[in-house]
Amino acid sequence: MPDTAAAWHQLDAAHARLSGADLKELVAAPGRLDALSFDVEGLHYDFAKLAVDAGAVEALAGLASAAGFDAARAALFAGAVVNPSEGRGATHVHARGSGSGPALAQAAADREAMRTLVERVRGDGTRHILHIGIGGSALGPALLVDALGAGGDGPAVEIVANIDGVALERAAARCDPATTRVVVVSKTFTTQETMTNAASALDWLARGGVAEPRAQVIAVTAAPDRARAWGVAADAVLPFAESVGGRYSLWSAVGLPLALRCGWDVFAALLDGARAMDTHFEGVPFAANVPALAGAFDVWASAVGGQATRGVFAYDERLRLLASFLQQLEMESNGKRVTATGEPMTRATGAVTWGGTGTDAQHAVFQLLHQGPTVAPVEFVAVREPGHAIGGDHHAQLLGNCLAQGAALLRGRTFEEALAKSGGDHALAAAKTFPGNRPSATILLDRLDARTLGALLAFYEHRTFTAATLLGINPFDQWGVELGKEMANAMGEGGAAFDPSTAALMRRAGL
Repeated sequence: MPDTAAAWHQLDAAHARLSGADLKELVAAPGRLDALSFDVEGLHYDFAKLAVDAGAVEALAGLASAAGFDAARAALFAGAVVNPSEGRGATHVHARGSGSGPALAQAAADREAMRTLVERVRGDGTRHILHIGIGGSALGPALLVDALGAGGDGPAVEIVANIDGVALERAAARCDPATTRVVVVSKTFTTQETMTNAASALDWLARGGVAEPRAQVIAVTAAPDRARAWGVAADAVLPFAESVGGRYSLWSAVGLPLALRCGWDVFAALLDGARAMDTHFEGVPFAANVPALAGAFDVWASAVGGQATRGVFAYDERLRLLASFLQQLEMESNGKRVTATGEPMTRATGAVTWGGTGTDAQHAVFQLLHQGPTVAPVEFVAVREPGHAIGGDHHAQLLGNCLAQGAALLRGRTFEEALAKSGGDHALAAAKTFPGNRPSATILLDRLDARTLGALLAFYEHRTFTAATLLGINPFDQWGVELGKEMANAMGEGGAAFDPSTAALMRRAGL
């Protein structure tokens, strides 16, 4: 097997060579734009403003080879074990119709059951969907409905995740119990927050005059027997595979709210777009593979360059939940301290993903991005076609601001230029000086519809998988989440010993 240590050494050498480079000069180099711009399934990717060159890309390809990227990718699509700590595959690609093996046929059967239920509910007078889940069981559906739901003709959707009763109370206030279906999403059908909210939702239905509250419940779970034992009708239980992780699950019945709101054809188009990106990722060599390159550039920034954050800013209101969705996808997947074989990591495994919506974010956090001491990649996501029918120059201003931010991060402003704008005041000129040379990438969608959204989200999944593969970690477990759950359960049960600070807070909170 190729030597990963040698590959990391080559990357460190490439980074040292580029550490003093002027990014503006790199960007202006002949042929660079063609080499670092790509078009895949209605999405345009511009990586030209990232702090890489051909030598860095070659070194990253060397690491991919040494890390067994091709074999890992093949294992993912074959449904083989890629989650060693839990001894199973990760079959989210199968849930949308990609890949091979027995998981593909089961996913097709699950999808058909989902379609049957969608068509039934959309025709039975249901006017509201109260979707209850947490983590990926809520973040993914919320993003889908927020991005695409405005054009839907089906039931209005409310999504509840937080155990704080305020969340459920507010959502329920916008629903009519008599015409509401409660969708309960839990892989195990034991998730504490979800099941507590579900029980309270049943009480709300009963208080609203519903004689048989459980008759209005739909369960989405990898444990259908538990859902039926809880009282959900057999034909209202939608299964999905145990090997589909929550943050990768929107392609399964977890994406039910979108299908109910917008119809099956829209949900099918979402899957079509994701499958198209799967085809690209599975079949295109590393050097031209957009998700693979993006994942490699993430490794370059964090594990080689020591850049601890990555900002993602969607310049489209319909994608306002994208950064929140990516926080879970990327940080829960790759925030690991050991390799897949249990060896301590000696490099950073994942940046802190954060972000917001343009142009709001420009008036909140961009000051730090332009002049603060932290230098880290920024990613802009925008859409060429507006998502509204309002006249004027709304969309031109939106896109102009988006593209200008990337240009400004790159160019900056010299002290001499600032001095000319400051009437000779050196202190003011210093305050108006921008260092520039700050890296960014831009993803520009032709339009935002179900197909392009599917392709975009699949791109991010494969990007995350690629980064994990190059780092040698397992992106499909989340033991750090489990520890917090264990401690919360122990606190609720009493008897466990906690540190003095926590014990004092428990007393003050009345626990």
